[in-house]
This record gives sequence, C-alpha cells and structure tokens, in this order.
Amino acid sequence: MTAEKIDGKAFAASLRETVGRYAAEFERKANRKAGLAVVLVGEDPASQVYVRSKGKSTVEAGMNSFEFRMDADTPEQALLDKIDSLNRDDAVDGILVQLPLPKHMDEAKVIATINPDKDVDGFHVINAGRLAVGQEGFVPCTPLGCLMLLEDRLGDLSGKEAVVIGRSNIVGKPMAQLLTDANATVTIAHSRTKDLPGVVRRADIVVAAVGRPEMVKGDWLKPGAVVIDVGINRIEGEGGKGKLVGDVDYQEAMQVASAVTPVPGGVGPMTIAVLLRNTLVAAYRQEGIALDKDAL
Repeated sequence: MTAEKIDGKAFAASLRETVGRYAAEFERKANRKAGLAVVLVGEDPASQVYVRSKGKSTVEAGMNSFEFRMDADTPEQALLDKIDSLNRDDAVDGILVQLPLPKHMDEAKVIATINPDKDVDGFHVINAGRLAVGQEGFVPCTPLGCLMLLEDRLGDLSGKEAVVIGRSNIVGKPMAQLLTDANATVTIAHSRTKDLPGVVRRADIVVAAVGRPEMVKGDWLKPGAVVIDVGINRIEGEGGKGKLVGDVDYQEAMQVASAVTPVPGGVGPMTIAVLLRNTLVAAYRQEGIALDKDAL
C-alpha cells in the first residue's frame, strides 16, 4: 500500500483565496482594510525571511501589512511600548512579534503585553485559557492548520484515536486540545513516554512535533493511519547540500499510512495561511461585523 500525499500547499492556497474574498468584503463594510503588524527585533536570517513572506502574503490577501524592525540591542521597554501603541491603533487588527527574541528580552512578558484580541499567533496565556475551556479566542496557527488538513481528509474526527508526539505550548498542547474538542481520543506522547512506538501504533491519527529528524519510523504506525508531520529539520544531503526532512520517515510512512504530509509542502504553507485567516477574523470582531462561523 502506498499512502496519499496530503498537499498542504494546495489547501493553503485555497484558504488564502477564501481569505482574500472575505478581506474584500471586510473592506467594503468597514471602509478600511484589515491590518497585520509584525515586529522584528534583531537580524536573525530565518526570522527576516519569515517576516518578508508574511508581509508579502498579507498584501496579496488584500490586507495592510505594517512592519516594524528594531535593533537587536533595543531595550525591552522600547518593544513593550511599541506593542502598547499597536494595541491602541485601530488600523491594526493583528499583532505578531517574531520569535525568537534577543536574550535580554523576556518572551513571556512580551507576549503577555499583546492585546489578546489582537494576538493572532494565539500564544497569549488568555487565548490558551480560552482554548482550554472552549471559549472564542485565537489558536496557534500551526495546530489549527493541522486540524484543517485532518478534517479535510477524514471529515468527522469523532471516536478516532489520536497521538500527538510533543508537548510544546505552540504546537503539542493546543493540537491535543483541538483534537479533544473534535471528539477524538487523544494521547500526548513525549520524551518520557514508555514504549513510544507502541503508543503511536494505536493511533488512527499521528501528529509529530518533536524536532527530531525522521524519528517516527514506518513500523511505528498503524496501517491506514493519517500522519501529520509538523517537524522541519535540516540534515546533510547528497553532495554536502542541506536537505529538509520532517519528524517522520516519509518514505517508510508512505508504505504503511493512508495519508502523510510531506516536508516541505505539507504543514508549513498552512501556518501563514492560518495567520492571515486569524488576522481577518480579528478585524471582523474588532469592527463588530458578523462573520459566518464556518466561513473561514
């Protein structure tokens, strides 16, 4: 049996197209464009690439992109003051502070300064609490994108047994909560889990988010499982060139599972698409304009 490839790039393109349509509708109703503000502190090369990509995607979706760059030695208070001004700016619906931050800055303190209703990354503790108790809030973009891919593939997740490998606040924990809310039976596995392959082998759904290259092997998987690979790791390839791989051994998984996300081209494109979606939802809420719950 050869599994099907879950094309996250195509799904993300469709979601971005939908966001674009509703962004145009928002502009007509609110007489302004929705706006996303991204703050970058320092000159981390990967962060610079991400920020450029987010800005380009925001504009392509018909929304305003506000970009603020600060030097790596910027005092923490200056960043907090900038966030406070963005919180009070009605043209800004979503605020994203690009991580990681320089070592002299407290990431938790910085995130806590963002207005939870503009926290389109979904990292604020209030949004984490809202997710935990089933209230309306913002969910981190990567796990929400994973859920969309799973529901597109499987439809109703009720009764499915799911294993989430990894317990980070950004992916693992919110992913487990989303799956629980979708009526799956969820196990969070991690480095202290006994017989990890045996635990994973029970699962109809496997979400791997541990940051270890190709850790999940084909014989860890239940035949017919659906596998979502959140990992992105660079390993040495042929000719000394770096090669991107996930947390799952893709070639082995394709021989056992029913569907697998590739790396790259699987979960990655969903993250920015969901960020745009969250920003637009924030804009509708800020203006008090009704939005069909199932629209985005």
